[in-house]
Formats: sequence, structure tokens, C-alpha cells
Amino acid sequence: MSKENLKEKIAGVFCLIRPFTLLAPLIVSTSIMSASFFYYRFDSFFFSSFLSLILPASVSLALLNGASNALNQATDKEADCVSKPYRPIPKGLISPKGAWGVAAVLYLFALYLASMVHIVFLVFTFAITFFTVTYSIPPRLKDVLWWNQLWIAIPRGFLGILASWSVFGNVLEPLPLIIGCVAGLFLFGGSITKDVTDRVADQAVGTRTLVNRYGVKKAALFSLPFLFFPFLLIAVFINLSIIEPMFWVLTFFAIPGFVIFWLLVQDEKPSRFFENTAAWSVMYLTYFLFASCFSVVTIVSSIW
Repeated sequence: MSKENLKEKIAGVFCLIRPFTLLAPLIVSTSIMSASFFYYRFDSFFFSSFLSLILPASVSLALLNGASNALNQATDKEADCVSKPYRPIPKGLISPKGAWGVAAVLYLFALYLASMVHIVFLVFTFAITFFTVTYSIPPRLKDVLWWNQLWIAIPRGFLGILASWSVFGNVLEPLPLIIGCVAGLFLFGGSITKDVTDRVADQAVGTRTLVNRYGVKKAALFSLPFLFFPFLLIAVFINLSIIEPMFWVLTFFAIPGFVIFWLLVQDEKPSRFFENTAAWSVMYLTYFLFASCFSVVTIVSSIW
């Protein structure tokens, strides 16, 4: 293999795992783990805990996302040839078999890193792996209406939050369960933003989504309650004295939900850089900021 071909293969692998999308699990998990560390006021130094637990755990969750990206492209060759011909498999840079290999290596390495944390985190990692694998391989939940959204929301939202909290904390307490539910409900609605640019290809290969069944505007109307209402639930739980009043600031993340809705019905063109719509980008950014803000509020209140 020539040096140029090797460079193309390496570039193809990077495109396969889509590094930008790994920022979500990396930032979100690191934020939640840091919050749980300070929430329980661990006696150990944060820096040593960061190196020994937070770093391997957050990288593990990021690699799971990369593995699912590779697996999804390995099983989506026909659809990608229609809607995303620039991806490495349609371009011939990587074969579907090679993508399967990349996915397998990333899954195994992610599980290995998870085993370095503790058994509870490893169990959550296996659970997330189950959802991401069954999303893509037959019988594919990706092709089933409603279930495809649920199969994104559970591992990337609910389980992702609980897995991160479990590194230092008890996942059966109200706070992580509520934050996990808010994240899961938000992603259940927000996940349709990725289907806008794929609707023609999805319809051609038999993948049923709200977007290709009802159109973008009707799908956006369905998703709207999930984009803002979950954050308002935080105010309800504060009023019931289930979580602390300091988390009221998180209710403001209901506002970007309306922005996501507006972008969905106004702009269906993909961004050149993010290979998806502006609504998808804002949805991802909202999730980043929600986790980061939760972490900051938790840490500040714990130290104060």
C-alpha cells in the first residue's frame, strides 16, 4: 500500500467514526461524572480521580458512539449511496467489511476501558452497546417507526447520563434519574433532526421515520413537546421538593427547543461542515450546554 493510499484509508476511518459526534458523549459524560464527584464530596483529589476514572469512562462512552457510527455506515451502504455519497464506504475508501472491523475494535476497546472503572459502569456500557448494535443490525430497530427514536434516546440520553453518574454516585437517587429522563425525552424528540436530510434514502431502503412518513413540518410538530416540556419538568420536581431549587436555571433550556422547531420547519438544507441541518446542530449544542450547566450548578453548590 502506497503512502497516499494509507493516508486515504486513515482519513476514511476518521470519516467513518465522525469525530465531531464524539464530542457529545465526551463532554456530557465528563460533565456528569465531575458533577457526581463533587456532589458526593469525595475525599480523593479530583485530578487523580480524573485520570483513573473519569478519563477512561468518558473515552469509553465516546468510543461507543464512534463504534455505532461505523456500524451504522457498514449496514447503511445503500442509503448512504443515495443521500451521503461522500462518505468513505460509497466513495470506496473503506469496504463494509472494513467498517465492521473498525466497529468491532472500538466496541471491544470501549468495553475494556469500562472494565477499568467498575462493574456498575461496565454493566451500563454493555446496555448501551446492546441498544446501539440492535439499532443497526437485523432485525434493525432503525427501520421501525417510533422504536428508532426510542433506540437513540435511551442509550444516548437516559443510559448515558446514568452511566456517567454511576462512576461516583448512586443512580437510584432522584437527581440522576430525573436528569436522565429529561435528556432521554429531549433526544426522543430531537432525534428526528437527523432524519431530514435522509428522508429520500430512508424511504427507498424501507426505513420508516416520522419525517418520511408525515413530512418535515408534521414531524416537527410532534417533536415540539419533547424539545421543551422535559426541561419544564425540572420546575415541577423542584416544586415537589424532590430536587434542590438551585436547578431552576436548567428550565431555560426549554427556549432552544423552540429554536430547534423553527429551524426544522424553515431550513431543510444540510450544513457543509456538519453534514446535517442547522436544527440538528442546535439540538446537539443544547444537549452539550444542558449537561455542562447541570455540572456547573452541582459543583458550585457542592463547594459553596
